[in-house]
Amino acid sequence: MTHHLRHLTQEDLELVEFARRIVEENGDGEVHTVGAAVRDARGRVFGGINLYHFTGGPCAELVALGHARAAGARELAAIVAVGDNGRGVLAPCGRDRQVLLDHHPGIRVLVPTDDGVRGVAVADLLPHSYVWADHLAAASDSGSGSHSGSEDAGSEDAGSEDAGSEDAGLPAVVAPSLPFHRDYLDAVRAGRKTTTVRRGASVTTGPVDLVFELDEDVVLPGVVTALRHKKARELTEEDAVADGFRDLATLHDRLRYHYPGIGPDDEVTVVHFRLADA
Repeated sequence: MTHHLRHLTQEDLELVEFARRIVEENGDGEVHTVGAAVRDARGRVFGGINLYHFTGGPCAELVALGHARAAGARELAAIVAVGDNGRGVLAPCGRDRQVLLDHHPGIRVLVPTDDGVRGVAVADLLPHSYVWADHLAAASDSGSGSHSGSEDAGSEDAGSEDAGSEDAGLPAVVAPSLPFHRDYLDAVRAGRKTTTVRRGASVTTGPVDLVFELDEDVVLPGVVTALRHKKARELTEEDAVADGFRDLATLHDRLRYHYPGIGPDDEVTVVHFRLADA
């Protein structure tokens, strides 16, 4: 396997145990056979159990994602599914992988390997995937100049200035979301934070909604102006200051908080952004 596999942390082991208890205590061997657990960036854990139905019920992972969302969790760090009757950790199905990639592109998935359970970035589970956020960004870029600000309106759907309007029979384009922890809201508003470092993020340049996870989400219209790809060990003090931190050590501490198990050779993306009205 070419995936960047990581050994489990203590938090990962606890996540596996949480999922195991869910299915062992609530499974019935027919409809409910898999338990899942997801951990958010703040360390909170949320569970779910599958609901099998011949028409296609939700997998445990999707139920866990819904549970996390309903509780206000926005940035999710890791997820795992465990089967009943001692089957242990299970890899997510193709649909779940696609959902995880589109909604939480930075999440780590705990999967079984020949060497035991390991953590892997969801992007590595879908090496040639279709990324919905990229589709939205492309649709935005291909809209009219007055609506999208794009210099390139070269798609087939951009044949007229009103390609994104109701008159053209197309739905309005929704800007992709870039989630942030609530702690960063004031720094972004004040202009002290103009970048964010992400691992495995599907981000493109152009309009974006900066979403901050509060009791009621705060959404600020923004623009991603540039992307720089590098290894975690190549981050600089300048990167740390632009990210709103006092020094590089603090930035690395925060990255380990958001991405448990991140290593110096892991690829990260420095996302440069600004508020839309700045």
